[in-house]
Amino acid sequence: MAPKAEKKPAAKKPAEEEPAAEKAEKAPAGKKPKAEKRLPAGKSAGKEGGDKKGRKKAKKSVETYKIYIFKVLKQVHPDIGISSKAMSIMNSFINDIFEKLAAEAAKLARYNKKPTITSREIQTSVRLVLPGELAKHAVSEGTKAVTKFTSRNMSDKTVIRESKLPKSREVGE
Repeated sequence: MAPKAEKKPAAKKPAEEEPAAEKAEKAPAGKKPKAEKRLPAGKSAGKEGGDKKGRKKAKKSVETYKIYIFKVLKQVHPDIGISSKAMSIMNSFINDIFEKLAAEAAKLARYNKKPTITSREIQTSVRLVLPGELAKHAVSEGTKAVTKFTSRNMSDKTVIRESKLPKSREVGE
């Protein structure tokens, strides 16, 4: 058996490039290191947070129903408050109900082979998800809101159409 040859450390090939961080460290003292790419505000490359003095972390907006719950509470019982824990529970409750209604409306649209969820699917899902008298009240309030919205929208469109008519033309000419 032939003796094993000694392994020599592989020399670096000229084609291999070093990372920018290593180049900046090895650069001569007289030359300025190249500027590195910066990430947008709010994002950091690592756990280094010491170099960002004076910058505040941007808050991620979270949509809740808290202000609406509070407004309704004040309409019904102006003298009563609500704790933050109770408010959080109410917010979760509303999210849960809306999720159930949306899932039921999506099922109805799929059963009927319709690509769009309309007010009819929402109304039917309300009747299926909510019990008895609560469903009746919810349907009547929803119908009232949709009617109010469409009548307001139609009046806005009428004003726009009238303003687009040429002033020289009159009805009946």
